[in-house]
Amino acid sequence: MAGAIASRMSFSSLKRKQPKTFTVRIATMDAEMEFSCEVKWKGKDLFDLVCRTLGLRETWFFGLQYTIKDTVAWLKMDKKVLDHDVPTEEPVTFHFLAKFYPENAEEELVQEITQHLFFLQVKKQILDEKIYCPPEASVLLASYAVQAKYGDYDPNVHKRGFLAQEELLPKRVINLYQMTPEMWEERITAWYAEHRGRARDEAEMEYLKIAQDLEMYGVNYFAIRNKKGTELLLGVDALGLHIYDPDNRLTPKISFPWNEIRNISYSDKEFTIKPLDKKIDVFKFNSSKLRVNKLILQLCIGNHDLFMRRRKADSLEVQQMKAQAREEKARKQMERQRLAREKQMREEAERTRDELERRLMQLKEEATMANEALMRSEETADLLAEKAQITEEEAKLLAQKAAEAEQEMQRIKATAIRTEEEKRLMEQKVLEAEMLALKMAEESERRAKEADQLKQDLQEARESERRAKQKLLEITSKSSYTSVNSSTTALPTDLSSFNLISESLSFDFKDTDMKRLSMEIEKEKVEYMEKSKHLQEQLNELKTEIEALKLKERETALDILHNENASRGNSKHNTIKKLTLQSTKSRVAFFEEL
Repeated sequence: MAGAIASRMSFSSLKRKQPKTFTVRIATMDAEMEFSCEVKWKGKDLFDLVCRTLGLRETWFFGLQYTIKDTVAWLKMDKKVLDHDVPTEEPVTFHFLAKFYPENAEEELVQEITQHLFFLQVKKQILDEKIYCPPEASVLLASYAVQAKYGDYDPNVHKRGFLAQEELLPKRVINLYQMTPEMWEERITAWYAEHRGRARDEAEMEYLKIAQDLEMYGVNYFAIRNKKGTELLLGVDALGLHIYDPDNRLTPKISFPWNEIRNISYSDKEFTIKPLDKKIDVFKFNSSKLRVNKLILQLCIGNHDLFMRRRKADSLEVQQMKAQAREEKARKQMERQRLAREKQMREEAERTRDELERRLMQLKEEATMANEALMRSEETADLLAEKAQITEEEAKLLAQKAAEAEQEMQRIKATAIRTEEEKRLMEQKVLEAEMLALKMAEESERRAKEADQLKQDLQEARESERRAKQKLLEITSKSSYTSVNSSTTALPTDLSSFNLISESLSFDFKDTDMKRLSMEIEKEKVEYMEKSKHLQEQLNELKTEIEALKLKERETALDILHNENASRGNSKHNTIKKLTLQSTKSRVAFFEEL
């Protein structure tokens, strides 16, 4: 009895010790995952689990986002997951997204998975029109997105209509022009064909390098009011804080870089910014909700930390990641070069094979024609021989008739004619017989000459037949030699023939390799500058080309603002640079007076 009670107690204690769990669904930009989490887990425990699953090491850019009462919120790392205002029903859903954006994507985004996640997120924001993108840049970005998905352009594979089901352009851009889907596809494909040779990660990085220069890239907007109650927009991004007119999200009115800000805090709905210069008064603004202030503070702290971190030496972890990324890039570049050489060899072998096949077909046609000519020569020779035989027989018959006529003439001469009349008639007959005999002799001579000529023609025909047979033998011998060569130039079917190539391309990161890589990188920089100039020319050309098809009445406010900025030569970076030339004090005063 006591043993039974003890066993029940131990079982109940084990049951109590079992941790309670709940199900979490994590949605990334291209996948969904579910995890079983312990109730005691904090935000960092879940976040680290997701990062390990994805193989992501550049964790400082990302966060787990959820929505509460139509307001975006981010999971706090030091707070229990279930202590957040998340829905109680399972699975609890979070979105794994980029929370902070780099200033320079090419320099800061090291891992390929990081680049890919940023690419997908920025692409969606552009298509959803959360980031304004001008029409000509939209077409260029679409071409890089196609390169990332489909690889190199192949006219035999990527035929007209292959982009019909793809969402590549913002609806605003499509509605702005009198252009059919086929016309848009033609322009996207024209640029897509120029990206040949770029791998997926390279195409995605080119996409990000263009997108990061868009005015609304990486900016989080919040509705605020200054002391005077003026409605404004606060923009928080990697460079600092920006103040916008509510109707113009492209061009800030005031900017405060992170290196000019000493402290940020809020109390209830009031937000306080303390400039680095202590002689300058703080400036304040109000937001609509306390929850919004919490989000603003999170974004300000995170962006400020990253801003300062970029301006310091890289940590050991980042240095290791960048070294690994450089080695991986070098390895991939060597691999691409090897594959390109092998592809070139295959193409050359295929071209040689096609040329040999074409030559073989040509020789076969020549042999067929020679054979037909030989058959015609044989038929002609047979006809001439038959005609010569007939002519000989006719000549013999004529000679026989001439002999008979001569005999008849002799017989007539020997006949005695009693009367003069008979004599006269006989003389006339003799004359006629002589004439006939003469005519027969001439005809016999002509037939004999004709028979001689036919014999000569027969000899010539037989000589032609002999030459045709000799040529046919020569062509046949050439064909057999070509077929042997063709078989020897076919593509290699075993890997042993490529041992020399694979051995010569074995890669170890020696100094000479790195020096060569550095030279190649310098060369790529020069090429990039040339391509950038060419790219700008192409963008202007496309803009001019489709300008005539624009429906002016469908232009949005942002379209008009962008065109005004472009006409003045204003861009995202030079606008912020101009704004920060003013003193911090004057900018704070201007903000208060708005």
